[in-house]
Amino acid sequence: MKMKKPMIFFISLLFLFFSPSTGTAIYNVVSLGARPNSRTNSAPAFLRAWAKACGFSSPATIYVPPGRYYMGQAHFVGNCRNTDITIQIDGTLVAPSNYRVIGNAGTWLMFEGVIGVSIYGGTLDGQGSTLWACKASGNNCPEGAMNLGFTNSKDIVINGLTSLNSQMFHIVIDHCKNVDVQGVTVMAGGNSLNTDGIHIEMSTDVTIKGANIKTGDDCISIGPGTSNLWIESIACGPGHGISIGSLGRALKEPGVQNVTVKTVAFTGSQNGFRIKSWGKPSYGFVNGVLFQDGIMRNVDNPIIIDQNYCPHTEDCPEQVSGVKISQVTYKNVRGTSATEVAVKFDCSSQNPCSGIELEDVNLNYQNQIAQSSCTNAVGYAYGLIKPSSCLK
Repeated sequence: MKMKKPMIFFISLLFLFFSPSTGTAIYNVVSLGARPNSRTNSAPAFLRAWAKACGFSSPATIYVPPGRYYMGQAHFVGNCRNTDITIQIDGTLVAPSNYRVIGNAGTWLMFEGVIGVSIYGGTLDGQGSTLWACKASGNNCPEGAMNLGFTNSKDIVINGLTSLNSQMFHIVIDHCKNVDVQGVTVMAGGNSLNTDGIHIEMSTDVTIKGANIKTGDDCISIGPGTSNLWIESIACGPGHGISIGSLGRALKEPGVQNVTVKTVAFTGSQNGFRIKSWGKPSYGFVNGVLFQDGIMRNVDNPIIIDQNYCPHTEDCPEQVSGVKISQVTYKNVRGTSATEVAVKFDCSSQNPCSGIELEDVNLNYQNQIAQSSCTNAVGYAYGLIKPSSCLK
């Protein structure tokens, strides 16, 4: 008796492969008009694939074959029938080389109001170096676009993605819930401006694991309204470290709480574990933070709280921060500081930092004993503490 082959139907009208065994539709962007290795804008083909996957009632995959795909700005909007869409990228998406094309778009690839979207693999090349040069020259330049953004979304997965040379932030999670970011790589020149690797704000239940981030700004930045955030197994540097903040720019601003950052190696970064707030009135707060198992390799400020952040003396000269910082623990932090002051707590005179805990901290400066500096900081120290604690 002849064995039947697995049934795979191809519906040319819909540019769709369908597997009855899994119930999954597969939309190939090339079949829908994307042109790899050419100067043709493939964004319309990606949006066509999105429209079909979004309107499908069962799991769907958007497939991007190997190749380089020139892409203008693309906005993937939700309210879909489908809550299980996978985007499998085996190629590279390339932003316009002329930064003015998307420089005022806000975000190059934006997902808004989506549920159950997973991105696997691929590379996003923002080609932002010419915009960084424009900004460095002081010319009239656009603000720049972020490579990838999710806003007002939930149940999101980003796995194995590489983001290169974004004009501004690389990956932004804003007003989202239940986001899992695994194994991403972020790379931009050390001289790039405002190119934060991953930025989270107004979001809850976000996990970031196994990231390798080299950029000109924060490796990971944590903005207002973030809660239940878990960050683990990160390589950071160059860059400005892992930062909570800047906070307190607005008077009525939601706080940051329940954040864990552990197993991070900082190499040649400006900061290690940092919390910063503007020196101005605010109802913001930071509460319940654990920084654990940090390795510092020639880091300027391995442990720092700065509540007098006021770049260019903008709107905040001679004011004090209203942000309340409490219950922050630093546990098992070791390595080398590039400056003499390895631990610095510069807290608000109006709202002193409280509940600060140091446990097993061992930081050296050029094979010498490092120093610590405390202003308006109250807390405790346990175990081996180098430099000596200055907490009240």
